[in-house]
This record gives sequence, structure tokens and C-alpha cells, in this order.
Amino acid sequence: MTVAPHFKFNNGVLHAEDLSLAELADTYDTPLYVYSRQALRDAWEAYRIASEGRDVLVCYGMKANSNLAVLNEFKNLGSGFDIVSGGELARVLAVGADPAKVVFSGVGKQVWEMKAALEAGVKCFNVESEAELTRLSEVAQAMGKVAPVSLRVNPDVDAKTHPYISTGLKENKFGIAIEKAVQVYQHAATLPGLNIVGLDCHIGSQITEVSPYLDALDKLIALIKTLASHGIHLKHLDLGGGIGIRYTDEKPLTPSDLLDQVFKVLRQHQLESLQIVLEPGRSLVGNAGVLLTRVEYLKHNEAKNFAIVDAAMNDLVRPTLYDAWHSVEAVQPRQEESSVYDIVGPICESGDWLARDRKLALQQGDLLAVMSAGAYAFTMASQYNTRPRAAEVIVDGATAHLVRPREALESLYSSETVLK
Repeated sequence: MTVAPHFKFNNGVLHAEDLSLAELADTYDTPLYVYSRQALRDAWEAYRIASEGRDVLVCYGMKANSNLAVLNEFKNLGSGFDIVSGGELARVLAVGADPAKVVFSGVGKQVWEMKAALEAGVKCFNVESEAELTRLSEVAQAMGKVAPVSLRVNPDVDAKTHPYISTGLKENKFGIAIEKAVQVYQHAATLPGLNIVGLDCHIGSQITEVSPYLDALDKLIALIKTLASHGIHLKHLDLGGGIGIRYTDEKPLTPSDLLDQVFKVLRQHQLESLQIVLEPGRSLVGNAGVLLTRVEYLKHNEAKNFAIVDAAMNDLVRPTLYDAWHSVEAVQPRQEESSVYDIVGPICESGDWLARDRKLALQQGDLLAVMSAGAYAFTMASQYNTRPRAAEVIVDGATAHLVRPREALESLYSSETVLK
């Protein structure tokens, strides 16, 4: 049975911390996202311990889960933020986070987004192309500002993960090829309105080994030394995020596993003065959440048994998009003979499934918990088939906080008009 530490059975019922998930479903209906506040804190603590005594800035990769309550929690714990849009910047500012601890990533920054980030005073723009450098220089000049920049370099390192979440190979859209990096840095140094401050790299997501990071680090250190020989001296090295979590039987590395090795290499090359920036997302929130869903119908045919539930691919698209595995647990397991089911939703797409070939004892009306749904669940949710997005609840001990209500059906089309 794969259950995250903060979701445990008590008297035969799965709980989030001290609250029954069955009671939460009765109170807030389903589908429902439920997060554990203590899980967020414990995940952050692993990064805090790993960073102790070292110059490390942890910037939460908020695309994983951008609920304001989650952002505020990490802000209060001391986190910076990794953003990829002007909208995410607005969320960060809405919780009163320090813009000087914000790094702005992403391949397609628009002018209005650059202006907003310059006005706010972000720590750094992670620039991903020469065209972006030119545009940022022009925008900063026009505003009378200086934009702090690092270049996101693509080291052509295989993160050994799903191709859709691997970002450090030559064929990926991200970053600047490492072979061109010196030339682009030299060009950046000639552009007005820019201040070169760092080097950025992000090779992928759901990484469970330290070796891809170290392979990338070797290439980055060689680049840092070459840049220094050309008079370009950096203040920080951003290694991105990507540390994986346990969805089934993975054995992920810890923040200490990574940082211990990184600082060992930096010492060998006398580069300990560099600040290290990390951008964890999934590893901070992934196992802090579940998606609750209720069985609407059981359907049996010659080839398959289907449990048709009220959650769908619009609530959790990862299985459809990445063929991702999420453990599925009965909130109140039955002591009956199990059958093998595909867990599918009501959306009119064959790709609408949450789990396949799961052995469960089920009856209509049973409640299921799709585990490890704290990351890339609600943030990737849609309103496809005119389905209101589900509510979000954070559990703190024996108290539940509704941090985002379920969308009202009318709100989905209230801003639309018809032609006369």
C-alpha cells in the first residue's frame, strides 16, 4: 500500500493528519483536493537542513501548486519563488513575498511580463534565447532599469525521466546550447540595461538519481571558468529543480544527497563563493496532497472492469499526458474479494483515465483517494466539458481550511456574451 506519511489509516479510514477523508468528502463534496500543512512543512525542512551553513537560496517552483495558501506557507518558511509567467508573479506579490528572492524562468516572456518583473525588482531573469536578451535589454532601457540576468544553458544531459518532462537535451526547447554559451554571454555583456549575475540550468523533473545533476555540474563549472577567463564573473549558479518523489516504488534522492555532492565538487574547484539556487516544486508539494473522488458507477464488460468516478482528466491530467502512475487507495477499504479496475472519469475522451489495472474491492458510492496529487494536479486542471474545478482544502492537525471553493457552474460562462 502506497500512502504518503501524512495520510494514514485510523480505525479503517484514511485520514489527512487527524481528519477523516470520508468526513472531508461529506463536508466539501467531491472531487476534492486535500493537502497536509505538515507535509508542506516537513518537505521544506529537508531543504532547510540541507542548506544549513551554506549559501543556498531555495526558490519554490510554484507551477507545481500555486494556491495562495501554499505560497504563503512557503513564504513564511523563508522560501523564494521560481516563476514562469506574469500571472505567477502577481500571485507571489499577492502573498507579500520578497521580489528579491524571485527568479523569472520561461522561454516566452512577453513585454508586459518583463515590465512587471522589472518594476517589482526580481532577483534574476533566467534568459533562454538571444532574442529574449535583446528584448529584455530594450524593455529595461526604456524603463530606465537594469535587468539582472542569468542565461539558462542546455547542457545536453539526460535526466533519465519521461521525455515530456526532460528539459536538458539538445532537442528540447529550453535554454541555450552550452557550446554557444560563451558567445552569448559575451554578447549580453555588450547590451545596455543588463547586468550578468548568474548561470542557470534545469535538466528535467522527477529525477531520482544524483548522477544527472553531477554530469551537468561538470559542464557548468567548465563554463564558469571559461567565462571568468573572459572577464565575466558570476554571483550564483542555479541548478533548477527536478528532485523526484515516490509515486510507487521509487527511491528518490534527498536535498542533502544533492547539495552534499554539489558543494563537494564546488570545493574541489574553489567555487564555494557562488550562491547556489534551487527551484524545487514537486518535491515540496507532490506527496502533500490527494485527490478525493467518488465511484459513480461500476461497469463490467468482456475486456475490462471500469470504476467510473466523478474526478476526471480535467482534475488530474498527468496520467493522460505522461502515462503517470498515481496510487489509488480506498478511503474505507472493504474486506471483500477484489477485482481489477480501470479508474476512469466522465469526460467524453478515451484518454480520460486516472489509473489502470488496479486491484480494488469496490461498490458504487465508495470514496477513493488518488495519492501524490499535490503537484501538477489543480495547477493543470481545466474546465473541459464545462466542469467546475474542484475545491482545495488544507488540513492542519484536526482543522480543515477551505483555501479555494469549488467553482460555481454559472461562473464558467458568466463573462461570455451572445451575438444579437
